[in-house]
Amino acid sequence: MGQDIDPFRAITISKRAHELKEEGRSILHMEFGQPSTPAPKAAIARSHEVLDTDPMGYWESQPLKARISQHYKDMYGVDITPGRLAITCGASPALVLALATAFSPGDRIAFARPGYVAYRNTVRALNFEGIEIPCGEDTRYQISAAALDTLDPAPQGVIIASPANPTGTIIPASELAAIAEVAKAKGIRIISDEIYHGLSFGPEIHSMLEYASDTYIVNSFSKYFSMAPWRLGWLVSPPDMARRTGAYIGNLFLTAPSLSQHAGLAAMDAREELEGHVEVYRRNRELMLEALPKLGLEKIAPPDGAFYIYADVSRFTDDSLAFCLKLLEDTGVATAPGVDFDPVDGKHFMRFSFALSTPQIEEAIDRLVPWFGAL
Repeated sequence: MGQDIDPFRAITISKRAHELKEEGRSILHMEFGQPSTPAPKAAIARSHEVLDTDPMGYWESQPLKARISQHYKDMYGVDITPGRLAITCGASPALVLALATAFSPGDRIAFARPGYVAYRNTVRALNFEGIEIPCGEDTRYQISAAALDTLDPAPQGVIIASPANPTGTIIPASELAAIAEVAKAKGIRIISDEIYHGLSFGPEIHSMLEYASDTYIVNSFSKYFSMAPWRLGWLVSPPDMARRTGAYIGNLFLTAPSLSQHAGLAAMDAREELEGHVEVYRRNRELMLEALPKLGLEKIAPPDGAFYIYADVSRFTDDSLAFCLKLLEDTGVATAPGVDFDPVDGKHFMRFSFALSTPQIEEAIDRLVPWFGAL
C-alpha cells in the first residue's frame, strides 16, 4: 500500500500568490528556485529550427549524452561513458530512478535535515525508511562523515546535496572524500544531488564522482541552465546499475521531451550567457545579505551557492507557514516556509530565493524592510 506524504507547502504559497496576481496585485516570486531568466538564446533558436523540420517522437539523444559525458571530463576530470547516462524529464524522475533501482522496500536512506522536501517524501512514497540527520551551525547545515559514521545500524543509502537546498551550503572536497570513505567501509550507496552545480559564489564545487565512482548523480537543466519549464535532467548510474536504470526509465517514464533534448544540447555551449546569470545572482545575494540585518534576520545558513537564503525567524514566529502567508498577503512577496525542509525545527525558518532580476530583488527588499520593521 502506498504511503501518505506531506504536501509541498511552498506550492500552497505559490497558489495563493497566483490568486492574488489574478486579482491585480503585484507579486514577487521568491518561493521557488526558478530562474527568472529564459533558456539560452541558442537553445531557443535550436528549438524553433527543430519545430520546423523534425516531427520528433520517443527518443533519447545520443549527442546529448555524449556532451554530458564530456562535461564531466572537462569539469571534474572523471570519465563517464554515455551508457551510464539516462536522460530524464527533470531531476525528480532521476531521483526516483536512483532510489527505485538501488534499494528495496524497507531500506534505510539517510539525508540531512534541513533538506529538500522531496527527499523525505519521495523516500517515504517508495516505501523506504527515511533517516533524517539533524544538521546545524556546527556542520554548516550539511551532512558530515562523522554523523553518517555514527548511524547504527548503517543505512543502505545516503542522499547528499552540494550546494544544498534550502541553505546553499557547499561541502568541501575533504568532507566529500571522508563521506565517500565512510560509505565504502559500511556499504552505503550514495546518491548525490548536484542540480545546483555551476552556481557558486566562492567555494569550489566538486562532484561526488571524484571520490566515489559508484555514486548515483542527479542533475538537471533547470537551475544553472535556466531551463526549468523544459523539464530536462539526467541521472548518472554506477556501472553495475546502468542496465537496470535503462530498463526502469523505459517502462516508467519512456523518454524526456525530444524538443527539450535538442535545446539542452545547444544550451551546454552557451556558457558566456549562463555565467552572466550567475553574476546577476551574485549581485542579488549581496543585496539580500546587506538587507537581512535591517529585517532583524542576523542568523542564516551560509549561502555559498545555489540561489537561496535560509533564515532563522524564531524571534518573530513559531509557525513559518502562517508567517509566510501573512507576509504574502501584506506585501505581495512570496517565500517558502521552513517546515517544507525541516519538519522539526523548520517552523522557525523561512527560505528566500534570489533567482530573480536585480530590480525585482530591490523591489522585494523595499517591501520587506518596513514590514519586518513593523513587527
